[in-house]
Formats: sequence, structure tokens, C-alpha cells
Amino acid sequence: MHTFILTLHIIVCLFLIVLVLLQAGKEGMGVIFGGGSSSLFGSSGAGGLLVKVTAACAALFLFTSLTYAYLTNNQPETESVMEGMETSAPVEEQAPLDLPPTGEDQAADEDAGQEGSE
Repeated sequence: MHTFILTLHIIVCLFLIVLVLLQAGKEGMGVIFGGGSSSLFGSSGAGGLLVKVTAACAALFLFTSLTYAYLTNNQPETESVMEGMETSAPVEEQAPLDLPPTGEDQAADEDAGQEGSE
């Protein structure tokens, strides 16, 4: 079913592109900026057969888009992406490394020793 809907969708898409490119513009650049006649569909009305076929293809394109999105999204949901992964063994606690004292540590030890002797 997925293959049929996707194939139909691609065919309708290509046919729709051809139909839109076949339609001739009726006016100049003034239409883009709001110029042209004052009727709802322009000066020539709603259009002929080409416009009606284009509208039907657009409706079929919308239908196949929604159908394919529904079919591909209608799969069992998982709780989490991480749920399927195996958990590793817990990391063991490591003892802190015995590092040689730095200059600051030695100064702190000397200050502590002086305070204790007083």
C-alpha cells in the first residue's frame, strides 16, 4: 500500500508541475503587486479545462500527501529511544589518586601547623 500511494503521489506531483507550467499568464508584472482587474478570478473568469484539471490534481496531491503521512506514521510507538538499549554494568567506585602536594597544599599545611602550635 505504501508503494502504491508513493508512486501515485510522485506521478500526480509531476503532472501537477506540467499543468502549472502550461498555464499562460494573462497579465504583466502588475498582477504580482495587486494590479489587474477587480473581479475575483481575473478578467477572464474562473478559467477553462486546464484550471479545473489543475485544481483536481492539487486536491489529489493533497490527499496522497496526507494518506502517505498517515500510513508511515501509524506504527507502534516505543516509550523511549533509550529503552531498547542494553544498560552497561555500573562503574566501580575508584579511590582518589594520591598526587604529590602542590605549592598551595604545602602552604595550607604549614598554616595549619602554625595555628596548632600556638
